[in-house]
Amino acid sequence: MTSPPQGGRPVNAQAGAALKAAALRLVRERGYGKVSIAAIAEEAGVARQTLYNRWNTKADLVLDAVFEETQSYAAAPPLDGERACRDLLEEFLINVFSHLAVNGGVLRALIAAAQQDAAFQANFYAKFVLPREKMVTNLLQRAIERGELSADRSPELVSSLIHGAFWYRLLNRGVLDASVAKAVTRDVFGPPTSAAGGDC
Repeated sequence: MTSPPQGGRPVNAQAGAALKAAALRLVRERGYGKVSIAAIAEEAGVARQTLYNRWNTKADLVLDAVFEETQSYAAAPPLDGERACRDLLEEFLINVFSHLAVNGGVLRALIAAAQQDAAFQANFYAKFVLPREKMVTNLLQRAIERGELSADRSPELVSSLIHGAFWYRLLNRGVLDASVAKAVTRDVFGPPTSAAGGDC
């Protein structure tokens, strides 16, 4: 349990971090459906009203916690260096899949919650799904500009296909590991060649 600072509950600057950490910890340990707002607030040592001042629902809180953690696992690939775009995509997917190995169950619960709440569905898409799609789309566009992909490929469509493949596996509890990341990358760019790697 997060210890409050001396003299009482966490101050506002610390309350959000304490609540997000508590939410992720409890949801991973007990499962999303078995964790209440009250339990999260108690675990964090924060008043329940403080939680509601920041988030409308448990799903919004858990989404913020997952999103913040994802930033450290799967930041946008750097597109201004010399590395091949195929290598950047493979590395990005490996990092994403590593994160899903930890938070796959949490994300499945959030996807289920999104089907019941249109406002949360919009928030989930805007905050979590769309940014990842844009990262991959931008990388693929860069690959086209540098001649790594054919100019007749659609970055948006290929990005959707990539995300569809791993969301499908996530929802069906399929394997998501480095071998899948390599296979997806190979299907997008074709087999590696000795020439690949120096143009991006």
